[in-house]
Amino acid sequence: METSDGRGSVDLQTDRAHGARIYDYILGGKDNYAADRAAAEATLQVWPALPVHMRANREFMHRAARYLATECGVDQFLDIGTGIPTSPNLHEVVQEVRPDARIVYTDNDPIVLVHARALMSSTEQGRTAYVDADLRDPDTILNSPEFRETLDLNRPIALMLLAVVHFIEDDEEALAATNRIIDVLPPGSYVAATIATDDFAPQTLAEVRRTYREHGETLRFRTKPRATRFFEGLDLVDPGLVQMHKWRPDAETEKAADTDIAMYAAVARKP
Repeated sequence: METSDGRGSVDLQTDRAHGARIYDYILGGKDNYAADRAAAEATLQVWPALPVHMRANREFMHRAARYLATECGVDQFLDIGTGIPTSPNLHEVVQEVRPDARIVYTDNDPIVLVHARALMSSTEQGRTAYVDADLRDPDTILNSPEFRETLDLNRPIALMLLAVVHFIEDDEEALAATNRIIDVLPPGSYVAATIATDDFAPQTLAEVRRTYREHGETLRFRTKPRATRFFEGLDLVDPGLVQMHKWRPDAETEKAADTDIAMYAAVARKP
């Protein structure tokens, strides 16, 4: 399939499930394939709360983005593992508050590259860009012209790591990749992240992990102490590291049982 910007064909890798496309299917999207749907349906059999969990991740993104743009005055965002475009996307949320906001999206799913144009419908005052890259190779992101030309490294940037680090199984690899990016960000920058955990329903989520693996996708759950490591050296914003639905809930936050939410969430500031 040809990319949205005419850069030629890409291999969509439709023979194996991909986390972003499973997410798309569960949320009612159409940019998924048989392998993704099979993985999603099999997961729903063992964990019917999956849609609640995925909606909670998206709701956290909206709340965190509004908080960063409104209360912290951040107007630059780096969103790694953005997933398939689903409105309102990050730039739509923050540019409603800060029309001049600049956003760089990155993902390694070829179908996101196909739909990249939907991620670049910026306001006239702001700017968006897309980098086809993997979190495991942070230098590809940091050295890309899209990153360097869109974001100003002399001013605070918000790094968004939403539902992405659980696709890197090794703790040290995941920490090294995220820290490489955080190290480049100027003081006063922020990190907003959601990190998968099985602390609240270990038996059920062991079945979820097994199901994902059977369909070709990696999934790594982390305990709260392990999740906390991603914020070492940063100042956690109140209420700290909590389940997603408990991070500054508002009137639009869907009610959920703790056993239905399998990710911690936090926002932290780089001193």
